[in-house]
Amino acid sequence: MEAFKNWLRPLLVCVVAASLLLGWADLGPAWAQDAEDPGVSDLDTVITNIRNWIVGLLVVLATLLLTIGGLRYLLAGGDPGEVNKAKDTLKYAALGYLVATLAPILVQILRGFVGL
Repeated sequence: MEAFKNWLRPLLVCVVAASLLLGWADLGPAWAQDAEDPGVSDLDTVITNIRNWIVGLLVVLATLLLTIGGLRYLLAGGDPGEVNKAKDTLKYAALGYLVATLAPILVQILRGFVGL
């Protein structure tokens, strides 16, 4: 009975996932008919849009890490281990901001490889 209980949950998850996928597969053509034209006609615009999304996500994540690191530092209470964890979190936030700042340069390098 115990072996059956161990397999029951993954089996149910697989059945539910498969039924959802099959249900959504039928809706795909209907959604495609109602879809609007994306309005993007060249690769340069697509790359710029992707860059903007990635930079936005990086800035949000870096700000979240900065907030968490600051709170950890404030709540460390002088514990050296917690202070080091907080400093590491602040370093990762700074790294995130650096990557977000350098993203346009990396996109320019990618455009050079693609030939745009």
